[in-house]
Amino acid sequence: MSSQTGMYSEPTGEDEEKAMSEINTTPLVDVMLVLLIVFMITIPVITHTVPVELPKVRNEATKTAPENINISVNKDGQIYWNQTLVPDTNALLERLKGSAVLKPQPEVHVRADQATRYEYVGRVILTAQRAGIQKVGFITEPGPTGAVSR
Repeated sequence: MSSQTGMYSEPTGEDEEKAMSEINTTPLVDVMLVLLIVFMITIPVITHTVPVELPKVRNEATKTAPENINISVNKDGQIYWNQTLVPDTNALLERLKGSAVLKPQPEVHVRADQATRYEYVGRVILTAQRAGIQKVGFITEPGPTGAVSR
């Protein structure tokens, strides 16, 4: 029996506990090295960008021409054509159709109260589109100097 115990012995409880308490870190190190190499190769590719000249921000004052049409929408949805109340969108459509055929075509500037629902402004834009107006702009109050809106 002594010759058999030298060749192979049954693991005892102490040997099992010892084997369980040791963590084999070789696979972890291998994975970390592979990731390190992958990141070392890909990071320089990601950081290279195409050199472009980005546009500078500037705010130009609106050039109001007499032929431009100023449409105002108050918070209740009432539409004004250059200070004159327009009864509904059908009347606005007819007036815009008459202006759309002029050469050069006038621009439509929409001014809306801050509390105006989007629905009312959307109706004005849709009416201008249906009338064939090519240029529609929004008039806003300028923000503080140096502020950039996105």
